[in-house]
Amino acid sequence: MTSPSQFHGWLGYDAKAAQGNLQWAPFTPKPFAETDIDIKITHCGICGTDIHTLRSGWGPTHYPICVGHEIVGHVTRTGSSPAASRFAIGDRVGVGAQAASCLQDGCQECSAGMEQHCPRGFVGTYNGRYKESGYWSMGGYADYIRVPAHFAVKIPKRLKSADAAPMLCGGITVFSPLKNNGAGPGKRVGIVGLGGLGHFGVLFAKALGCEKVVAISRRRNKENDALAMGADEYIATSEDDKWEKNHSRTLDLIVSTVSTPDMPFSGYLRLLRTNGQFIQVGAPEDNLPAIAAFALIAKGCKIGGSQIGSPKEIEEMLRFAAEKGVKPWVQTRPMKEANRSVVDMEDGKARYRYVLFNEGEDSAKL
Repeated sequence: MTSPSQFHGWLGYDAKAAQGNLQWAPFTPKPFAETDIDIKITHCGICGTDIHTLRSGWGPTHYPICVGHEIVGHVTRTGSSPAASRFAIGDRVGVGAQAASCLQDGCQECSAGMEQHCPRGFVGTYNGRYKESGYWSMGGYADYIRVPAHFAVKIPKRLKSADAAPMLCGGITVFSPLKNNGAGPGKRVGIVGLGGLGHFGVLFAKALGCEKVVAISRRRNKENDALAMGADEYIATSEDDKWEKNHSRTLDLIVSTVSTPDMPFSGYLRLLRTNGQFIQVGAPEDNLPAIAAFALIAKGCKIGGSQIGSPKEIEEMLRFAAEKGVKPWVQTRPMKEANRSVVDMEDGKARYRYVLFNEGEDSAKL
Protein backbone atom coordinates (compact mmCIF):
# COMPACT_ATOMS: atom_id res chain seq x y z
CA MET A 1 0.00 0.00 0.00
CA THR A 2 1.11 3.52 -0.77
CA SER A 3 -0.41 6.97 -0.50
CA PRO A 4 -0.99 9.34 -3.42
CA SER A 5 0.38 12.87 -3.38
CA GLN A 6 -3.11 14.24 -3.90
CA PHE A 7 -6.17 13.12 -1.95
CA HIS A 8 -9.75 13.45 -3.17
CA GLY A 9 -12.83 14.32 -1.18
CA TRP A 10 -16.20 16.03 -1.07
CA LEU A 11 -15.29 19.70 -0.67
CA GLY A 12 -17.48 22.54 0.51
CA TYR A 13 -16.64 25.94 -0.96
CA ASP A 14 -19.13 28.12 0.92
CA ALA A 15 -21.99 27.91 3.41
CA LYS A 16 -24.31 26.53 0.71
CA ALA A 17 -22.36 23.28 0.93
CA ALA A 18 -24.63 22.23 3.80
CA GLN A 19 -27.54 22.23 1.34
CA GLY A 20 -26.00 19.38 -0.63
CA ASN A 21 -23.57 21.37 -2.74
CA LEU A 22 -20.37 19.47 -1.99
CA GLN A 23 -18.04 18.84 -4.94
CA TRP A 24 -15.72 15.87 -5.39
CA ALA A 25 -12.29 17.38 -5.99
CA PRO A 26 -8.56 16.87 -5.29
CA PHE A 27 -6.76 18.52 -2.40
CA THR A 28 -3.22 18.53 -1.06
CA PRO A 29 -2.85 17.12 2.47
CA LYS A 30 -0.53 18.58 5.08
CA PRO A 31 3.16 17.74 4.54
CA PHE A 32 3.95 14.28 5.91
CA ALA A 33 5.77 14.28 9.25
CA GLU A 34 7.41 11.36 11.04
CA THR A 35 4.67 11.59 13.66
CA ASP A 36 1.97 11.01 11.01
CA ILE A 37 0.17 8.11 9.42
CA ASP A 38 -1.84 7.97 6.21
CA ILE A 39 -5.13 6.09 6.16
CA LYS A 40 -7.06 4.77 3.17
CA ILE A 41 -10.63 5.46 4.24
CA THR A 42 -13.26 2.75 4.06
CA HIS A 43 -15.95 4.34 6.24
CA CYS A 44 -16.89 7.75 7.59
CA GLY A 45 -19.90 8.58 9.73
CA ILE A 46 -21.93 11.75 9.26
CA CYS A 47 -22.04 13.92 12.39
CA GLY A 48 -24.14 16.97 13.18
CA THR A 49 -20.88 18.87 13.58
CA ASP A 50 -20.27 18.37 9.86
CA ILE A 51 -23.40 20.34 9.03
CA HIS A 52 -22.77 23.10 11.60
CA THR A 53 -19.29 23.53 10.12
CA LEU A 54 -20.33 23.39 6.47
CA ARG A 55 -22.75 26.28 7.00
CA SER A 56 -20.40 28.25 9.32
CA GLY A 57 -22.94 27.85 12.10
CA TRP A 58 -20.45 27.96 14.96
CA GLY A 59 -18.29 30.67 13.42
CA PRO A 60 -16.45 31.26 10.15
CA THR A 61 -15.36 28.08 8.39
CA HIS A 62 -12.16 27.94 6.37
CA TYR A 63 -13.20 27.01 2.84
CA PRO A 64 -12.65 24.83 0.92
CA ILE A 65 -13.27 22.17 3.51
CA CYS A 66 -13.67 18.42 3.61
CA VAL A 67 -15.67 17.42 6.68
CA GLY A 68 -16.05 14.04 8.39
CA HIS A 69 -14.49 12.95 11.69
CA GLU A 70 -15.83 9.45 12.29
CA ILE A 71 -13.22 7.74 10.16
CA VAL A 72 -12.21 4.10 9.76
CA GLY A 73 -9.71 2.74 7.26
CA HIS A 74 -6.38 1.00 6.78
CA VAL A 75 -2.89 2.39 7.32
CA THR A 76 -0.97 2.97 4.10
CA ARG A 77 2.04 4.92 5.41
CA THR A 78 3.67 5.42 8.81
CA GLY A 79 6.27 7.76 10.17
CA SER A 80 9.23 6.67 12.30
CA SER A 81 8.18 8.27 15.61
CA PRO A 82 7.18 6.06 18.55
CA ALA A 83 3.53 7.10 18.13
CA ALA A 84 3.50 6.24 14.43
CA SER A 85 5.49 3.02 14.93
CA ARG A 86 2.58 1.59 16.93
CA PHE A 87 0.89 0.96 13.61
CA ALA A 88 1.77 -1.35 10.73
CA ILE A 89 0.80 -1.04 7.10
CA GLY A 90 -2.66 -2.53 6.70
CA ASP A 91 -3.80 -2.04 10.31
CA ARG A 92 -7.46 -1.09 10.65
CA VAL A 93 -7.61 2.17 12.55
CA GLY A 94 -9.98 4.98 13.40
CA VAL A 95 -9.79 8.75 13.87
CA GLY A 96 -12.32 10.84 15.75
CA ALA A 97 -12.94 14.56 16.06
CA GLN A 98 -9.43 15.58 17.14
CA ALA A 99 -6.26 15.43 15.07
CA ALA A 100 -3.70 17.24 17.25
CA SER A 101 -2.92 18.94 20.54
CA CYS A 102 0.27 20.46 21.92
CA LEU A 103 1.31 17.22 23.73
CA GLN A 104 3.79 19.23 25.81
CA ASP A 105 4.88 18.16 29.29
CA GLY A 106 3.97 21.60 30.59
CA CYS A 107 0.37 21.29 29.42
CA GLN A 108 -1.74 20.13 32.35
CA GLU A 109 -4.47 18.80 30.10
CA CYS A 110 -2.26 16.81 27.73
CA SER A 111 -0.13 15.49 30.60
CA ALA A 112 -3.29 14.28 32.36
CA GLY A 113 -4.64 12.46 29.31
CA MET A 114 -7.24 15.12 28.55
CA GLU A 115 -5.95 16.13 25.13
CA GLN A 116 -9.47 17.11 24.04
CA HIS A 117 -9.28 20.08 26.43
CA CYS A 118 -5.80 21.25 25.38
CA PRO A 119 -5.80 25.08 25.48
CA ARG A 120 -2.63 25.47 23.40
CA GLY A 121 -2.78 23.31 20.32
CA PHE A 122 -6.17 21.69 19.76
CA VAL A 123 -6.68 20.90 16.07
CA GLY A 124 -9.93 19.41 14.86
CA THR A 125 -9.83 16.62 12.32
CA TYR A 126 -11.18 19.20 9.90
CA ASN A 127 -11.33 23.01 9.91
CA GLY A 128 -8.28 23.17 12.19
CA ARG A 129 -4.90 24.67 11.39
CA TYR A 130 -1.65 22.82 12.04
CA LYS A 131 0.79 25.32 13.54
CA GLU A 132 3.91 23.63 12.17
CA SER A 133 2.90 23.72 8.50
CA GLY A 134 0.07 26.24 8.38
CA TYR A 135 -2.07 23.68 6.54
CA TRP A 136 -5.74 23.28 7.37
CA SER A 137 -6.97 19.86 8.40
CA MET A 138 -9.25 18.01 5.99
CA GLY A 139 -11.62 15.27 7.05
CA GLY A 140 -13.06 11.93 6.08
CA TYR A 141 -15.55 12.42 3.24
CA ALA A 142 -12.57 11.42 1.18
CA ASP A 143 -10.42 8.57 -0.09
CA TYR A 144 -7.44 9.19 2.24
CA ILE A 145 -6.58 11.16 5.35
CA ARG A 146 -3.25 12.13 6.93
CA VAL A 147 -3.20 12.64 10.70
CA PRO A 148 -0.77 12.66 13.64
CA ALA A 149 -0.61 9.04 14.82
CA HIS A 150 -1.20 9.95 18.48
CA PHE A 151 -4.86 10.55 17.63
CA ALA A 152 -5.45 7.30 15.74
CA VAL A 153 -6.71 4.16 17.48
CA LYS A 154 -6.85 0.52 16.50
CA ILE A 155 -10.29 -0.95 15.90
CA PRO A 156 -11.06 -4.19 17.80
CA LYS A 157 -11.59 -7.18 15.54
CA ARG A 158 -15.07 -7.82 16.91
CA LEU A 159 -16.38 -4.43 15.76
CA LYS A 160 -17.53 -3.93 12.19
CA SER A 161 -16.12 -0.81 10.57
CA ALA A 162 -19.58 0.62 9.90
CA ASP A 163 -20.41 0.26 13.61
CA ALA A 164 -17.07 1.55 14.88
CA ALA A 165 -17.01 4.69 12.72
CA PRO A 166 -19.85 6.62 14.42
CA MET A 167 -18.50 5.66 17.83
CA LEU A 168 -15.39 7.73 17.18
CA CYS A 169 -17.30 10.97 17.73
CA GLY A 170 -20.97 10.25 18.39
CA GLY A 171 -20.21 7.34 20.69
CA ILE A 172 -17.40 8.86 22.72
CA THR A 173 -19.31 12.14 23.10
CA VAL A 174 -21.81 10.36 25.36
CA PHE A 175 -19.70 7.47 26.68
CA SER A 176 -17.20 9.86 28.28
CA PRO A 177 -19.71 11.91 30.34
CA LEU A 178 -21.65 8.79 31.31
CA LYS A 179 -18.57 7.01 32.62
CA ASN A 180 -16.96 10.10 34.15
CA ASN A 181 -20.12 11.02 36.03
CA GLY A 182 -20.85 7.69 37.63
CA ALA A 183 -23.29 5.99 35.26
CA GLY A 184 -23.55 2.35 36.30
CA PRO A 185 -25.36 0.00 38.67
CA GLY A 186 -27.70 1.81 41.04
CA LYS A 187 -27.82 4.98 38.93
CA ARG A 188 -30.85 6.37 37.15
CA VAL A 189 -29.89 8.12 33.93
CA GLY A 190 -31.83 10.28 31.49
CA ILE A 191 -30.78 10.89 27.89
CA VAL A 192 -32.23 14.01 26.28
CA GLY A 193 -32.65 13.70 22.52
CA LEU A 194 -32.89 10.47 20.59
CA GLY A 195 -30.80 11.27 17.54
CA GLY A 196 -27.35 10.08 16.55
CA LEU A 197 -25.83 11.05 19.92
CA GLY A 198 -28.84 10.21 22.05
CA HIS A 199 -29.27 6.71 20.73
CA PHE A 200 -25.64 6.04 21.71
CA GLY A 201 -26.48 7.43 25.14
CA VAL A 202 -29.26 4.90 25.62
CA LEU A 203 -27.12 2.02 24.31
CA PHE A 204 -24.12 2.83 26.50
CA ALA A 205 -26.12 3.65 29.64
CA LYS A 206 -27.83 0.28 29.35
CA ALA A 207 -24.53 -1.53 28.70
CA LEU A 208 -23.00 0.19 31.76
CA GLY A 209 -25.66 -1.47 33.89
CA CYS A 210 -27.63 1.58 35.00
CA GLU A 211 -30.63 0.84 37.21
CA LYS A 212 -32.92 2.84 34.96
CA VAL A 213 -32.42 4.45 31.55
CA VAL A 214 -34.96 7.09 30.52
CA ALA A 215 -35.11 8.45 26.96
CA ILE A 216 -36.40 12.04 26.80
CA SER A 217 -37.60 13.53 23.53
CA ARG A 218 -40.18 16.05 22.37
CA ARG A 219 -42.53 13.63 20.70
CA ARG A 220 -43.52 10.03 21.23
CA ASN A 221 -42.70 8.92 17.68
CA LYS A 222 -39.36 7.35 18.72
CA GLU A 223 -40.61 5.52 21.79
CA ASN A 224 -40.57 2.03 20.27
CA ASP A 225 -37.03 2.56 19.00
CA ALA A 226 -35.87 3.79 22.41
CA LEU A 227 -37.35 0.77 24.18
CA ALA A 228 -35.75 -1.55 21.61
CA MET A 229 -32.39 0.08 22.35
CA GLY A 230 -32.80 -0.69 26.04
CA ALA A 231 -34.56 2.33 27.53
CA ASP A 232 -36.76 1.46 30.51
CA GLU A 233 -38.96 4.53 30.18
CA TYR A 234 -39.77 7.28 27.69
CA ILE A 235 -40.81 10.89 28.28
CA ALA A 236 -42.30 13.02 25.47
CA THR A 237 -42.02 16.58 26.72
CA SER A 238 -44.40 18.16 24.19
CA GLU A 239 -47.06 15.46 24.53
CA ASP A 240 -46.98 14.18 28.13
CA ASP A 241 -49.12 16.19 30.51
CA LYS A 242 -47.26 17.42 33.62
CA TRP A 243 -44.15 15.41 32.77
CA GLU A 244 -41.93 17.54 35.04
CA LYS A 245 -44.18 16.89 38.04
CA ASN A 246 -44.83 13.23 37.31
CA HIS A 247 -41.11 12.45 36.98
CA SER A 248 -39.75 14.92 39.52
CA ARG A 249 -36.65 13.80 41.46
CA THR A 250 -36.27 10.51 39.61
CA LEU A 251 -32.86 10.83 37.92
CA ASP A 252 -29.27 11.01 39.19
CA LEU A 253 -27.73 12.07 35.89
CA ILE A 254 -29.02 13.65 32.69
CA VAL A 255 -26.92 13.84 29.53
CA SER A 256 -28.38 16.29 27.02
CA THR A 257 -27.48 15.66 23.39
CA VAL A 258 -29.77 18.22 21.74
CA SER A 259 -28.28 20.99 19.62
CA THR A 260 -31.09 23.51 19.88
CA PRO A 261 -31.46 26.22 22.53
CA ASP A 262 -35.23 25.69 22.41
CA MET A 263 -35.36 23.25 25.32
CA PRO A 264 -37.34 23.09 28.59
CA PHE A 265 -34.15 23.47 30.63
CA SER A 266 -35.81 24.12 33.99
CA GLY A 267 -38.07 21.13 33.45
CA TYR A 268 -35.08 18.87 32.90
CA LEU A 269 -33.50 20.09 36.13
CA ARG A 270 -36.70 19.29 37.98
CA LEU A 271 -36.19 15.63 37.06
CA LEU A 272 -32.92 15.49 38.99
CA ARG A 273 -32.64 14.08 42.49
CA THR A 274 -30.67 15.85 45.22
CA ASN A 275 -27.05 16.36 44.08
CA GLY A 276 -28.03 15.30 40.57
CA GLN A 277 -25.97 16.29 37.54
CA PHE A 278 -26.95 17.74 34.16
CA ILE A 279 -24.28 17.39 31.47
CA GLN A 280 -24.64 19.17 28.13
CA VAL A 281 -22.87 17.66 25.12
CA GLY A 282 -24.98 19.01 22.25
CA ALA A 283 -23.73 22.37 20.96
CA PRO A 284 -26.47 24.79 19.82
CA GLU A 285 -25.52 27.67 17.57
CA ASP A 286 -27.26 30.01 20.07
CA ASN A 287 -27.13 30.31 23.87
CA LEU A 288 -28.83 27.88 26.21
CA PRO A 289 -32.01 29.12 27.97
CA ALA A 290 -31.78 31.05 31.21
CA ILE A 291 -32.64 29.21 34.41
CA ALA A 292 -33.67 30.26 37.90
CA ALA A 293 -30.92 29.94 40.50
CA PHE A 294 -33.19 28.03 42.85
CA ALA A 295 -33.47 25.25 40.28
CA LEU A 296 -29.86 24.50 41.24
CA ILE A 297 -29.71 25.67 44.84
CA ALA A 298 -32.73 23.80 46.18
CA LYS A 299 -31.33 20.37 45.33
CA GLY A 300 -27.61 21.04 45.07
CA CYS A 301 -27.69 20.28 41.36
CA LYS A 302 -24.64 20.64 39.15
CA ILE A 303 -24.52 21.67 35.50
CA GLY A 304 -21.54 20.71 33.38
CA GLY A 305 -20.36 19.98 29.89
CA SER A 306 -18.25 17.41 28.11
CA GLN A 307 -16.28 17.46 24.88
CA ILE A 308 -15.57 14.23 22.94
CA GLY A 309 -12.87 12.17 24.68
CA SER A 310 -9.15 11.48 24.69
CA PRO A 311 -7.55 8.77 22.52
CA LYS A 312 -7.28 6.53 25.61
CA GLU A 313 -10.96 7.02 26.37
CA ILE A 314 -11.85 6.17 22.78
CA GLU A 315 -9.81 2.97 22.98
CA GLU A 316 -11.54 2.10 26.26
CA MET A 317 -14.95 2.74 24.72
CA LEU A 318 -14.21 0.55 21.69
CA ARG A 319 -13.04 -2.32 23.90
CA PHE A 320 -16.16 -1.91 26.05
CA ALA A 321 -18.42 -1.88 22.99
CA ALA A 322 -16.77 -5.00 21.61
CA GLU A 323 -17.02 -6.79 24.97
CA LYS A 324 -20.65 -5.83 25.61
CA GLY A 325 -21.84 -6.20 22.03
CA VAL A 326 -22.95 -2.57 21.73
CA LYS A 327 -24.28 -2.15 18.21
CA PRO A 328 -25.35 1.28 16.95
CA TRP A 329 -28.26 1.72 14.58
CA VAL A 330 -26.58 2.77 11.35
CA GLN A 331 -27.55 3.16 7.72
CA THR A 332 -24.69 2.74 5.25
CA ARG A 333 -24.52 4.66 1.99
CA PRO A 334 -21.87 4.88 -0.75
CA MET A 335 -19.51 7.84 -0.46
CA LYS A 336 -20.88 9.12 -3.76
CA GLU A 337 -24.17 9.83 -1.94
CA ALA A 338 -22.58 12.30 0.48
CA ASN A 339 -24.65 15.25 -0.71
CA ARG A 340 -27.99 13.48 -0.36
CA SER A 341 -26.94 12.09 3.00
CA VAL A 342 -25.98 15.50 4.42
CA VAL A 343 -29.38 16.89 3.43
CA ASP A 344 -31.21 13.87 4.85
CA MET A 345 -29.20 14.15 8.08
CA GLU A 346 -30.21 17.79 8.48
CA ASP A 347 -33.83 16.85 7.80
CA GLY A 348 -33.74 14.34 10.67
CA LYS A 349 -34.18 11.26 8.51
CA ALA A 350 -31.24 9.26 9.91
CA ARG A 351 -32.14 6.25 12.06
CA TYR A 352 -29.80 6.89 13.73
CA ARG A 353 -26.45 7.48 12.07
CA TYR A 354 -25.47 7.58 8.40
CA VAL A 355 -22.13 5.97 7.55
CA LEU A 356 -20.57 6.60 4.16
CA PHE A 357 -18.37 3.89 2.66
CA ASN A 358 -15.92 3.96 -0.21
CA GLU A 359 -16.94 1.36 -2.74
CA GLY A 360 -14.53 -1.43 -3.63
CA GLU A 361 -12.72 -4.07 -1.65
CA ASP A 362 -16.04 -5.07 -0.05
CA SER A 363 -15.87 -1.99 2.16
CA ALA A 364 -19.57 -2.10 2.93
CA LYS A 365 -19.14 -5.53 4.53
CA LEU A 366 -16.14 -4.75 6.74
